[in-house]
Amino acid sequence: MKHELVTPRLFLRAWQESDREPFAQMNKDPRVMRWFPAPMTQAQSDGFVARMDDHHDRHGYTFWAVEVLDSEQGTAPFVGFVGLSQPRFAMPFDHGQPLVEVGWRLAPQWWGLGIATEAAAASLTFAFNDLNLDEVVSYTVPANIESQAVMQRLGMAYSGTFNHPDGGLQWWAPHVLYRARRQMIDGLPHEPAISLTSPLSVRQESLMGHKPRTIVSVTDAASPRIPSQPSKPEVPVERRR
Repeated sequence: MKHELVTPRLFLRAWQESDREPFAQMNKDPRVMRWFPAPMTQAQSDGFVARMDDHHDRHGYTFWAVEVLDSEQGTAPFVGFVGLSQPRFAMPFDHGQPLVEVGWRLAPQWWGLGIATEAAAASLTFAFNDLNLDEVVSYTVPANIESQAVMQRLGMAYSGTFNHPDGGLQWWAPHVLYRARRQMIDGLPHEPAISLTSPLSVRQESLMGHKPRTIVSVTDAASPRIPSQPSKPEVPVERRR
């Protein structure tokens, strides 16, 4: 079953053919790719989309394409991705099974609006309440304090460092690791904050094209009630590794 999430301002949905070009432009932007080994080519960007489609088919969740339904900056059909994914590499740290990470990557003009935090909070709510996961991780290079600030706002706890298995001796091999665990979510309601029967807006129905998808409405995703963890540094700008 392929899930999609709806938050107060966002639609986290399956990837569409029309997302490929704006996503490729994002992946060529040096601001977006600052903490990556290099910008992506068109073929690499399209390959990422194909992997996310396949992941969605196999697991029911993915790094969803993000549409902005409402914000102080207006609306947009595609601004990047946020969601959940099982890493392709065997990671050199202790973790549960399956290993699932929460991640995000947004176009620069949509940074600083709380979009990554809102969408990632919805993803964590879904991971713990619907997928019944015990743990979700996130990681980035140490210099990417902006992405770490999002992890901290989500209540994720710093859990040390590791070398990315694909990094070798490259500058980007060292990573910091953050974890969110089920027992941290003391403030979440006992009943899932997710409804499979919430009515969809006309806009959302048109996006679905009346296809047989499951839409999940996360009503309190903007305030996930995950206790914040004291950690440094705190930076208000949002950017994914």
